[in-house]
Amino acid sequence: MRVQLKEPSAERKALDAAQGFDEPFGMLSACHEKVERMLDLLEKLASHLQAKGVDDAGQQAARDVMRYFDIAAPLHHEDEELHVLPLLLQSGDAALTALAQRLHGEHLAMTQAWEKLRADLALLLDGTVPQTSRWPEFAALYQGHLQAEEALAYPAAQQAMLAPARDTMRIDMMVRRGHPRPGA
Repeated sequence: MRVQLKEPSAERKALDAAQGFDEPFGMLSACHEKVERMLDLLEKLASHLQAKGVDDAGQQAARDVMRYFDIAAPLHHEDEELHVLPLLLQSGDAALTALAQRLHGEHLAMTQAWEKLRADLALLLDGTVPQTSRWPEFAALYQGHLQAEEALAYPAAQQAMLAPARDTMRIDMMVRRGHPRPGA
């Protein structure tokens, strides 16, 4: 059995290419789909380790998960901390303020949970079968978080965001990911 990432749908690939950084909320949602694929891979990896132990396929899957949560996930959280949560906090709506505070707390909790999970994956890269019992908790934390952002936070932030702020968000996301500043 090969441990493999679930490929994004053709529709998602087309949407990602069409949106690029022009639609920052589309990019945030595309990141959520990538998170879901990594969580799926993590679940498959846990099953693979029980059945096969440490092997090349399992180690490659661990590297893939580590690369995503070491690089892309922190950038994604920063996007939200800089451009989504402030809009919710400034809304004057008590429910949106509480949501922003909850999401911020979850970002911190996910960072701490990742550090522990990353240590498990590092063991795997060193040839040791790690304890996988905390992996479902990590996945559940992310899944609940993604649902709240998609259903509540993003729609509210999009409604509140003016075009100049959307341009700032788009450019900031590009530059932090190593793309040149438009017009530079």
